[in-house]
Order: sequence, then C-alpha cells, then structure tokens
Amino acid sequence: MDLIRVLHPAQSPAQAPREWLVANGLGGYACGTLSGPPIRRYHGWLIAALPPPLGRTILVSRLEQTVHLADGSSFDLDDAHLAEFRLEWGLPVWRFHRDGVEIERRLVMEHGRNVSHLRWRVLAGAVSGMMLRPWMQPRPHGTPVDAAPAAGTAETTQCGLSVRCPGFPVVTLSAPGAVSTVDRRDRTQYYANEDEGGDPPNGPLFSPGTLALDLDTASQLTIATDIPADGDPWQAETARRQALVQAAHPALRQGMAAELVLAADSFVIQPRHRTNDPTARSIVAGYHWFADWGRDTMIALEGLTLLTGRADDAKPILAGFAAHMRDGLIPNMFPDGATDGLYNTADASLWFFHAVDRVVTACGDLDFLRGLMPVLETMLEAHVKGTRFGIGMDPEDGLMRQGEDGLQLTWMDAKVEDWVVTPRRGKAVEINALWYNALCCMARWRALLGRDGGDCRDWAERVRQSFNRRFWSDALGYLRDVVDGPDGDDHTLRPNQLFAVSLPHPVLERRHWPTMMPTIRKALLTPYGLRSLPPDHPDYKPRFEGDRWGRDGAYHQGTVWAWLIGPFAESWLKAFPDDGGRVMADLDAFAPHLDQFGLGTIAEVFDADPPHRPRGCVSQAWSVAEWLRSRALCAP
Repeated sequence: MDLIRVLHPAQSPAQAPREWLVANGLGGYACGTLSGPPIRRYHGWLIAALPPPLGRTILVSRLEQTVHLADGSSFDLDDAHLAEFRLEWGLPVWRFHRDGVEIERRLVMEHGRNVSHLRWRVLAGAVSGMMLRPWMQPRPHGTPVDAAPAAGTAETTQCGLSVRCPGFPVVTLSAPGAVSTVDRRDRTQYYANEDEGGDPPNGPLFSPGTLALDLDTASQLTIATDIPADGDPWQAETARRQALVQAAHPALRQGMAAELVLAADSFVIQPRHRTNDPTARSIVAGYHWFADWGRDTMIALEGLTLLTGRADDAKPILAGFAAHMRDGLIPNMFPDGATDGLYNTADASLWFFHAVDRVVTACGDLDFLRGLMPVLETMLEAHVKGTRFGIGMDPEDGLMRQGEDGLQLTWMDAKVEDWVVTPRRGKAVEINALWYNALCCMARWRALLGRDGGDCRDWAERVRQSFNRRFWSDALGYLRDVVDGPDGDDHTLRPNQLFAVSLPHPVLERRHWPTMMPTIRKALLTPYGLRSLPPDHPDYKPRFEGDRWGRDGAYHQGTVWAWLIGPFAESWLKAFPDDGGRVMADLDAFAPHLDQFGLGTIAEVFDADPPHRPRGCVSQAWSVAEWLRSRALCAP
C-alpha cells in the first residue's frame, strides 16, 4: 500500500496558507509553504536541533533555484507553475511546469540527524543545469526576523560550500559534481505571517555563495550540521515510516488515520535541544514554536506512543519528566535550549498520574511502576499538604484548589504581559476530575504492589461526594467551571467538565451523563473540535486573529480546540455506548482539514465561527494524539 495525498495547489485568498513540514526526530525540521519564499520566522530548509544553550536554530531560510534552459534562458523555480503537490508517506513532492519544462523536487530529513536532502528530476524539456543560492540568517528558534545577521564566512569544498558563523555550528551545503563559488550577497526578506501578527515583518538574509548543478549528473543537495548517513535517504526514511504504520493499532493503519500516525511521529523526539542523552525521549507540543510541555506531553502520550506501538518511547518520556519533579510538580515546559523547566502549572502533575496509568495498563510493567512510585508518592503528599502557586487539597472538602495572582495555572493559560485572560482561581472542574482520577490510580497501584491504599480510597470517596455536590447544577444541566473562586462560583459552560466523565475513573455520577453531553454537543461541538466558550456568552470571540493581545484574548474565549475531540468522543461513548457511528462521523469531519494549513496533520486551534479557519500551530501534538485515540475507541 502506498500512502499518498495529492493536493490541488490552487486555493482561495480566504484560506490560510498551506504548509508542509518534515521533522527529524530531534525537534528539528524543515518547512515552508507549497511554493515560494518563507512567510514565517520558522520557515526554512534546515532548522537544526542543537545542544544547549543553542537549542533549535534557524540556519538556511531560503533557497534560490534558478533553472537554466538549453536555449540560454532561465527562470526561478519559485516563479514556475506548481502543477502538483503531494505527500508520499508524509514526505513532500513538488511538480513544476514552465516554458515546456517539467521538474520534480523532493525533500527528506534524516531521522536523528540535522540533515536535509533535496532532489530534483527533469521530467520533460531541455534543461542545461540549475544554480542554487542559499540564503541564511542563523538565529535562535523564535527570534524575530529583524535580528542582525551573523557575520558568516564561507569557503568552497570539493562539492559545495562550508559556512561558518560565530556561535553556530558549521553548515555544509554539498551536491556531488557541483561547482561552488563564494559570492557573498545580502537582501531583505519580507515575512507576511509576521506582519499579520503585528511582529517585525522584514529581516536580513545573507547568501554565502552558489552551487551550479548539472541535473543529468548532480541533482541532489544536502544541507547539514551533522554527518549524513550512507545510502539512499528517501529509501531509508520511507521504510521507517512504513514500519511505523504497520506497528500502529489496527484501526490506524490506513487512510487518514495512517497519515496521522506519520504526523504523530514528528512529535516524539530525542530532545537534543536540552540534553545529549541519546536514550532520552520527549514530545514536542507543536510546530513550529512549542518545545516540550508537561501538560501537552502527558495528554498526548497515549495517542502518540501507546496506540502507535511505541511503548518503549513512552517510558523514558515519563522517566525524564519524573527526574525534573520539584515540590511535587513536574515542569509546565522546558524553554528552548534550557536544561531545567518552569513549573507554573496546576494540572501537568495530575496528568502525569494519568499518563503513568495508561502506560501501566497497556504494558503491565510493574517494575516500571515500582521505579516511579517514590516520585508519585512525593507528588501525592505535596498535593495533599499544599505546594507552590496555591496548589493543594482543601482539608474541608478534599477538593483541589489552585491560584496565585498574575499566574495562569490551568490549560486555559493565556497571558499577555500582566493580563491573565482566564485566571480560574479556586477549585477548577478539570483539576478536581484529575485529582479524583489520580487518587483512584494511587489506590490501585499500591494494591498491585502489595501496599495499603486505604487512605487514597478514602480521599477519593470524599472528593467524589464533594465534587458532585459542589459542581453539578440541576438547573443548568451541566457542571460549573470553577467553585469557591475569589468572586464565588463560575457557572460558565466550558468543555473542561468533559474530564469528569472521560477519565478512566470518572468522578461525575453516571446519572448526569446523558443530560450533560447533549448540552455540550449543541453549544460547543464544531467539525474541528470543541469551542472553549459558547457563542451566546458575552466574552465570546468569533475569530482568533490580530496581534498578540487579540489572539491571546480569544485563545480560550470561544476558539475551537481540536484536542478536545478526544475527551468529548470518550465521554459521548460512555454516555451513549451504542452511538459509535455518530462519533465516527465527528472524526470524519476532520478529513478536509488535512488538505489545509499543516498538510497531512491537525492544527492547534480554529476560529470559533464558521468556516472555522485553522489558526495557531500548523501541527499540534495533542490534536493529532486525541484524534488517533478517539478513532481507536471506535474500533470494533
């Protein structure tokens, strides 16, 4: 079976630009739009994952490709007609037409190396050769495009160029049989996406020189900071990707699900941007700008690893975060290039309990559980006694409270300067669903290991009673979002209540499920996930757009989140076990999106109002993971 997605290049101006992305298993990647120059600060032919303190680094931003014809004329490949774009096993293939010439271009990255390969093939017409001119602006990942260019120097090699910039690794550009020339030039590049977001849109690039290729004898360019592997990189990477699909859950081995298994692979990395340990594993939360986040990692772990046959990757991911536990908390995130994390999160640690439960349930590895128990016990004790940021169990009712001025601690964590958009201080509904789940897991684990879990069972029962008494509203027909906050209880209808049903140990009484779920479906479900706020709420924002204030102000005030399809699907199936066909229809609704925005993958967020334009990251770990998990739930 060949896994090929063919796209028609034409699109209306109202659509978001469509972008391809290939990752290398280290957190590095290559990406861009279907054709043409970069439009984001993150676009380029090689974004390398480098050891601390550099982290991920933009190296080669643009590649000028001048095709010379037999009649002496020439054209830039970016200006040619893009007749077809397709993904073959997730790898991009372009087919260009111009002046009677047809050229195919392919790209692959080597897995585990900062190496990009491009290959051109003349399909029709008389071509005498191609001149390649790389354009560079070495800078740390995420740095604005107007950063001063590095003072790069270059020298010719036997088959290319070697470029040195102070503070950065040597970048080699090589093409067997090519004739290279050192010829420094400078230019200014306009980045349309930066302009749209209110950031500096113009940035300097420099070109160290050129490589002249005879497409009959030299048609492959390698851009690298690592030593390339021997052999055909396309053959090796295609075989690796085929094996990934075959190792996945049987329901995920064909069609859209198989494509998303390949998308899932891009997030599971050896985190070279913060450690040189080759056995370490982590999850990149989203491309382009996210690194590894604790919350996102724990939510996405099951879909990205366990359902794709990669349990051996799941265990070191959990062990890695456990090693960074502080005061009973795992990191909220690791900044790019940093070796330690930030801890401002109330839910990542509770999601850690859930992720451990998924691995232990799937693998039955009690030795692995036994090794983590000291960390889990410390985390439990810290949450009972209280830890940073006001996180701790209320001794009066057993519920978990959290909150501190100026901090955003739940997954609804947008903040602009001093403005916390949705502070949710108090006792948040999903935090307490996770707390109950964690207590039930600990009671079970202690029993499995021959220990007494009675106190955890007692606490869990107390939490269950308090939760149903305080959060459920018969008048509303759904759960309150926060109770005992600074301004009292928050009765807003939000998707956070889904976790009271979807988690393995649901805290909400079963009799309420058939009432709550249709209410959520009607108000929040869209073709691409769930709204974060219903349209009739006064704070509802129909579109996620504008500068940072506009975008973050809408982030959790209506904006659709694709990852929420997972808890919704599981909750719906629990409430209505015979309605799997309806859930399958909900998942199938995502199909057109794989031809939009991030090609062959699922975006982070979408506008709240139709047509639900994709926004945010073009490819998001938990969006992909939760779709895969939902599809597996629907399997016979």
